Amino acid sequence: MLDLKKIATEQRNPASEGIDRKSTLDIVRIINEEDQKVALAVEKILPEIARAVDLITEHFRAGGRLFYMGSGTSGRLGILDAVECPPTYSTDPEMVQGLIAGGYEAIFRAREGAEDSPEGGAEDVRKHCLGPWDVLVGITASGRTPYVIGGMAEAKKRGAAVIGLACTQHPDLAPYADLLLIALPGPEIVTGSTRMKAGTATKMILNMLTTGAMIRLGKVRGNLMIDVKATNAKLQERAVQIVMTVTGLSRAESEAALQRHGGSARLAVEEWEAAHDK
Repeated sequence: MLDLKKIATEQRNPASEGIDRKSTLDIVRIINEEDQKVALAVEKILPEIARAVDLITEHFRAGGRLFYMGSGTSGRLGILDAVECPPTYSTDPEMVQGLIAGGYEAIFRAREGAEDSPEGGAEDVRKHCLGPWDVLVGITASGRTPYVIGGMAEAKKRGAAVIGLACTQHPDLAPYADLLLIALPGPEIVTGSTRMKAGTATKMILNMLTTGAMIRLGKVRGNLMIDVKATNAKLQERAVQIVMTVTGLSRAESEAALQRHGGSARLAVEEWEAAHDK
């Protein structure tokens, strides 16, 4: 029998024990007050997150890939972070990928039973041919999801770097991780509903992993998205603004430079810098 008493995310939160008898304003106030604890929990593990960023960056430079693996909310958050990398940083879609228990259908419709299969996780790792050049981040708020642990074990066996991300102390995934990221935001408002505080902590950490790595790879100039993939009107305008800001060129000159370089703000800026270094 699974002993939920040992899992931090399954504990009752004293702050919300009577929440079903509160006014709507009090309900959202309690939720907001608890959410404020999430950033502080993440702050406590910033050194470990920084080590994870450096590890991921090192593998990217060697031509490796980053995989997020999770079930339910954890899996969807990994996919969310992964799919934003190509438009933000013009990365190849293969560079950062998300794996979720239950596959594509589980992105849109809960298939919670799929999380209980360690072989399913191992099979997904084999299917994507992870190797020593890759990094797998196993995400499970409870620290015990069999699908994730199965994937981590297989990735480790294949020589990949393995990071474990959990929101409970002494997670079951620990033996399979080269580096642990354990954020402890405390019990959920609705007991066990890890899409809330644990989910918020997870999203914050995943944002740091890819953003930090992309900055280290030179895909940010100052705080500007120099490698933005200008695939819609908003992003096209952002590219124009980036070129104008960095170079001091007029709008017309910036648009012309972007047109010469297929919409690449980086190439437009580099053209201007090369001309002015002479």
